[in-house]
Amino acid sequence: MNYIDLHCDTIMALMDHLDDNHLKDVPLQVNVNKLKQGNCLLQCFAMFVHLKKTENPLERCIQMIDRFYEELNSHSEELALVLEYEDLDRNRKDGKISCLLTVEEGAVTKSDLAYLRTLHRLGVRMICLNWNFENGIGYPNFILNTNPDFTTPNTTHGLTAYGKRMVREMNRLGMIVDVSHLSDKGFYDCIELSSKPIVASHSNARSVCHHVRNLTDEMILSLKKTGGVMGLNFCAAFLDDDEEKGKDTVPCLLRHLQYIKELAGVEVLAIGSDFDGISPDISLQDASFMPKLFEAMRLNGWTEEEIEQVAYKNFLRVLKANLT
Repeated sequence: MNYIDLHCDTIMALMDHLDDNHLKDVPLQVNVNKLKQGNCLLQCFAMFVHLKKTENPLERCIQMIDRFYEELNSHSEELALVLEYEDLDRNRKDGKISCLLTVEEGAVTKSDLAYLRTLHRLGVRMICLNWNFENGIGYPNFILNTNPDFTTPNTTHGLTAYGKRMVREMNRLGMIVDVSHLSDKGFYDCIELSSKPIVASHSNARSVCHHVRNLTDEMILSLKKTGGVMGLNFCAAFLDDDEEKGKDTVPCLLRHLQYIKELAGVEVLAIGSDFDGISPDISLQDASFMPKLFEAMRLNGWTEEEIEQVAYKNFLRVLKANLT
């Protein structure tokens, strides 16, 4: 079974902790060998920039993009870039794993559409509008500080005037709008503004796990209505209110999958592991374990077509709508 993963932080982990290693067999949750073992069709690689730990966020983002391309060049027999939808089919025929360049933290655009367009020219095709700080684009559901509130969503502050312009320009350019981390109000601003399907690349169901990083029933239904998808996150804290129980990844994911399927249908579901941004102390440890999830879905009554929709077909629909 092929799969697409909408979000990993592997480039950050590679640069911050294992800079002398390369993506082929680096001891991370995502590397080339593990992607091949898991039968990955497309991996989205997020360039994650931590605003409070970075003097120049745009410079840092460009350094990460350079490292991303260096890794692609070093593993050109196995990995290939996706800039247009047709690239994915060509890569698949060539026996290569496709890679989509994304950004997690829209602040790297410095509230200037010229920088957004520059990122597009560099190959970025999806941007998570913000992380856990206010950033000139919008507001998160919680601010990362010494005492963050993980249960009270931000229903008041959404996209800024620049944020709204950025969403429209992303639509024009062919860049996917990613609303994971964005406030509830910002989510609905994007739903209203975007002329193309959006994604929540790594978010789960708030009715199953009450963390504000997850989506409410109403948000999931809105995403479904507008043709978008949500990539289920493997982070234990977003899978179960008891984080220790959340480490038992597969049964927790099955609860979210089943709940969302009954609420909104299979079409809104996708995978967004958050690998290398989360602890490996979970039962679904890394990319090589992905077949275990799909086998568990089969054993729990999911049809092959439904599993394929979740694993890769639903995001292919969104990719085609945005990149062509």
